[in-house]
Amino acid sequence: MPDKKISPYGSWVSPITAELITQGGLRLGEVRVDGTDIYWLEGRPEESGRHVVVRRTSDGSVTDINPTPFNARNAVHEYGGASFAVRDGVVYFANWDDQRIYSVAENSSPVPITAEPDIDQGDRYADLILSNDSNWILCVRERHFEDREADNELVAVKADGSCEVNVLATGYDFYSSMRQSPSGDRVSWLSWNHPDMPWDGCELWVADFDSLSGLVSNPVKVAGDRSTSIVQPEWASDGTLVFITDESGWWNLAKLENGVSSTILSEKSDHGGPAWQFGFSTYAFLPGDDVRILLKDSNNGEGRLREIGLDGQVLSQTVVPHTSIADVTILNENHVVYVGSSPTSAAEVVCAQLGDGSTQTLKTSSDIDVDASYMSVPEAIKFPTTEDGEAHAFYYAPTNPLFESDDSEKPPLLVISHGGPTSATSASLSLSTQFWTSRGFAVVDVNYRGSVGHGKAFRDALKGNWGVYDTDDCIAAADYLVGQGLVDTDRVAIKGSSAGGYTTINALTFHDRFAAGATYYGIADLSVFVGDTHKYESRYLDSLIGPYPEAKQLYHDRSAINFADRLACPMLILQGLEDKIVPPSQAEIMAGALRDKGIPFSLMMFEGEQHGFRQSKNIIASLEGELYFYGRVLGFSPAGELHTIEIENASAL
Repeated sequence: MPDKKISPYGSWVSPITAELITQGGLRLGEVRVDGTDIYWLEGRPEESGRHVVVRRTSDGSVTDINPTPFNARNAVHEYGGASFAVRDGVVYFANWDDQRIYSVAENSSPVPITAEPDIDQGDRYADLILSNDSNWILCVRERHFEDREADNELVAVKADGSCEVNVLATGYDFYSSMRQSPSGDRVSWLSWNHPDMPWDGCELWVADFDSLSGLVSNPVKVAGDRSTSIVQPEWASDGTLVFITDESGWWNLAKLENGVSSTILSEKSDHGGPAWQFGFSTYAFLPGDDVRILLKDSNNGEGRLREIGLDGQVLSQTVVPHTSIADVTILNENHVVYVGSSPTSAAEVVCAQLGDGSTQTLKTSSDIDVDASYMSVPEAIKFPTTEDGEAHAFYYAPTNPLFESDDSEKPPLLVISHGGPTSATSASLSLSTQFWTSRGFAVVDVNYRGSVGHGKAFRDALKGNWGVYDTDDCIAAADYLVGQGLVDTDRVAIKGSSAGGYTTINALTFHDRFAAGATYYGIADLSVFVGDTHKYESRYLDSLIGPYPEAKQLYHDRSAINFADRLACPMLILQGLEDKIVPPSQAEIMAGALRDKGIPFSLMMFEGEQHGFRQSKNIIASLEGELYFYGRVLGFSPAGELHTIEIENASAL
């Protein structure tokens, strides 16, 4: 290999372009099995983010199920999830444009099986499963009104196209995870009320079900409360109801037998996660006479699938090459299908053989072939933070086989704050992260206090402290790396989306640590957010900040817009104009404050985008605009031709 070229950090030439990222930016999920056929969902940036149900038959042929312009995506809770179900070759899916459920069979056009709502997208359906006899679709319905909050309920939709819908459970603010027992005579579900989020606490219910009439009776709460989170209830073949609960302080497997709940596993490991979307699957049941659970997890950075009995005994273990595993779905006794990724491989739908762990890739999110020498492999770090706390992150060193900087400088650092905030970042390969490291940036992706994956106590630490601990931990991560001599203390930038955007705005307003920042659909004014967001998160801040209006002063004190006099840092603001979660008004009021103070900033507003950018052209524009912005602020010249953006008050740079 030739000697590396000396070039300043940030200016290195990289093959990982914004355009390349969109070419490899498929969103993969919702794996289903129907006989020997395997189905999954693809979100395609090149089709403006359209979601397509894809079928792969046993002979390897692959077919799109929902034709253009049908978009298999629902808007329940705005985040959606579990948008389709399939049996005997017939697919039922929720369509984005009208939110109605459609059925489609091979070589036919989709046919609506729910009625047209009174208002546009007024009736929304999520968490779709078919009843055992295929007569009903059991799901969540979210019904919207012009003048009040939406109603959420459990319904049974007649699958024959008659538009018959039976309400099975109502009265709670939220429902999810309706599942039918193998015998068919019982169903289970989860429910919870404002102000709780499902990871705070929820209830597990069981009721009798009459498949002939499509009605339930005798509902009984069997587990859960406002301080116990339950996820993924599923019925085993012998009638045992298995679920994941955090009652022990960690999300662990439990069971309900003969009306009595007990623990299957008691490990200091989170085997569940926050239900931002419907239908995630961390375990599944293997076929056979004895109940055997196949549970995904990782151990010391090694991905594995463990076969576990109802008594908690580990029966076998399969090591797989993926450290991040989702949508665990059984194909047959010897094979499992899932979406997997690792620090060196992008997300892909794979079929893994149990025992030897060999895998076959069915679909990859990225066909891009980039030399591994451009890839920065993350290092898991743990560092001290405020109030004698501790936080976690993944550190990525700048990496490029053709370039290096001279000894006169240290690399700029990009701090990333994940969304949620009840969520987490992982070490899975992200070309968006490698976009920065291959150009000479160091990156630290922070799991601040409140992130999942480190137990309930760590997750709950953010309650009452949002806007404080998350910001503190991002600053602590930067200071830790500066202290290690790894990065330039004067060239530290911060970015984040949604809740991470809020952290970014606060970090740039209340602290003097960062030289620049980029906020993607972030929150600037919490009090406006209280009355101007969707139902699912409308009371989320009760725990993160405090009940409103009782804690009105806290909302004021943690809203950067009220402290515009402290703003002194250049900021890039990016926002989707159709965002129903963080409305565009948040971006506009922040831009107004920066404009009035004469601080350099850019405002990028994108038509047709919701909460998260899905269109290729906008992903390219946002990434290139961000790189251009950092170059202007931090004093380097990025390589190549970039999408340039207008920087207001640029004379102050």
